[in-house]
This record gives sequence, structure tokens and C-alpha cells, in this order.
Amino acid sequence: MTNTSGIQLGILGTHLGFLDALVPDDNGKLPRTNDGQFVVAAGAQDIINNSPVKPDLIQISAFGTTLPEETDALIANLREMGLEPQLVMMVGGVNPMDPADEDNAVEQLLVNLNAALRNNITEVNSTSVETWMEGAPPANDAEFQTRVAQNIQLHYRAYQEANLADSCINHWNIEFLRPGEFQTFTSLQKIHPVISGLNEKIGSPFFKALIDAAHCGDSDLTLAQNQKLVADLGLADEIGPYHCSAPTTRGCLSTSDGWIEALLTANAQTGKLKSAFVEIFRHDDPALQPLRDLDPGHGIDTTLGRTYTQLMIDGLINTTRQLNNLKNRGLF
Repeated sequence: MTNTSGIQLGILGTHLGFLDALVPDDNGKLPRTNDGQFVVAAGAQDIINNSPVKPDLIQISAFGTTLPEETDALIANLREMGLEPQLVMMVGGVNPMDPADEDNAVEQLLVNLNAALRNNITEVNSTSVETWMEGAPPANDAEFQTRVAQNIQLHYRAYQEANLADSCINHWNIEFLRPGEFQTFTSLQKIHPVISGLNEKIGSPFFKALIDAAHCGDSDLTLAQNQKLVADLGLADEIGPYHCSAPTTRGCLSTSDGWIEALLTANAQTGKLKSAFVEIFRHDDPALQPLRDLDPGHGIDTTLGRTYTQLMIDGLINTTRQLNNLKNRGLF
């Protein structure tokens, strides 16, 4: 099967499990298989070997505690497979909305920005606007605007200190999360002022929205409202990568109730979409117990007897078919 759409196709390693594949140990070492391979690389190779459609890209979770040589080796390994890596930068133990934590948050971001620069990576992503599963919603609009302003200050400072204006990095894509995972930036509407404010300071659309169908579907906005926001972001050239991921279950893409397909079409129609990633989480991942506590629907086993690798392959097949049909229908 050939992807004829012109939209690059990507995968993530979340279906392999956070602790089993993505999070470094106390010594900064990334998880490896018994024969010494990076678990993420071995999982990606498994998809490449068995999928009728070959992915172009891979997004890898990037933690500030990972040893630089580990990150560099993983990136080189993935490129040898024919995959172009992107980083998804995480911050931990800090509140990006608190001025007192700004120095620490910038320091964590610079670790991964420097890794991207060192390895000539062109796209970086992050969930760096607030702390996962902590905090409280803003009490009023004034408090929300204060949190927006602090995030603009924080990310612009990281942009300047890493000298991203004269670098290999073309875009920094910021992702919002569903209510409960985040408390403030819980919809496309709420993340937009951070992105537009940053681009206004820079003078170009360097920052973009990483749009995840699951988070859109689990937000408080309707499908029609999300489609309108996608169109508006397209006009501002602030469309980043698209995550094909099912609301609530985060499992088999067939459980999305149409959200993935509808928003993929909306993103494609802007003419600004460059890439689409299949993202699936394990229903029993120990690291995601807080999500199952938040919504038991996240713990539903959607595999119906398949492996998680097969779920990813099915997602790649279905996404390619939709992209090819959008191209065939002249919607790009």
C-alpha cells in the first residue's frame, strides 16, 4: 500500500508502554530489549517489518533526565530504519504557569532543544504548558490570561536561549490535553492564545498547534466547534502535526466515533497539514493508572485479540486509506 496523499505518515511509541519503552531509568538509560536494542526502536522495526504501508516519521517522548548519548543513539538508530525522528518534550516536577518555576522549566526544555539541535531535527513538539494531572482550573478569565502570559514568556525565553531563529528547527508544536490531564489548556480554543501570542512576538508562525483528535473529542467543545477552530488555525498557518487517536479509550482507532476521520479531513482542507501520526496507548499501562481513575473508559481493552503492534498497523492502513481518498477527491 502506497501513501499517495503527500501527507507524511508517522507513529509514536506509546503503544509499547511508558515505563517499558519511553521513560529513562535512574541512571538516564532508556529501556532496552534482552538483546540490547532500544525498546522503541525494536517496536518501530516490528511495525516496519509487518505493515503494508511504511511510516515516514516517529515522535519519541523526550525527558530531560535521559543521558545525551542515549538520545543521540536512539535518534541515529531510528534514522537507520528510514524513520525521521521528532521529539515530544516533557517537563516534570515544575509548573510552567508559575513564575517561580520558570528557570527550572526552561532548563528542562533546553536539554531537549539542544538534543534536537545536536541531531539536526527539524520539528519539535511538547506538552509543556502545564503539569500533567495536577493543579486546579483558573478561577476566572484574569487568572487564565495570567497563565497564558507566563507560558508565552517561558516558551519565548526557551526559543531565544536555544537560538531557534537561526537553527535547523522549523517549528515547535504545542499540544493541549483533555480536562483532568490538564486543568487550564484543555481545548484547542484555550491553547490558541499561547500559540498566537508567541508567533506575534516572533513575527512568524514558528509555533503551531499539535492537534490530537482524542483531546479534541474529550474537551468541552463540539465537533463543529473544533472544525471551525481548525479552519481558523489554518488561516493563521498555525496547523502542526495531527494525532489520529481515539477519544477516551486511546485504543483502536475504530472507537473514535468519527472524531479522527472528521478532524483529519478538517486539517487536510486547510492546506497546511504536513503530517498525521497514529497514536495508541495500552489500556493496562501502569504509568497511566491516573487516566483510568479519571475515566474508566480509558481502561477498556479494544484489541479484540490483536497485539498492540497490530492495532498500530491497522491504524496506519486506515489513515492511509483516508488520506489517499481525500487526495483522490480533490480535498487537498
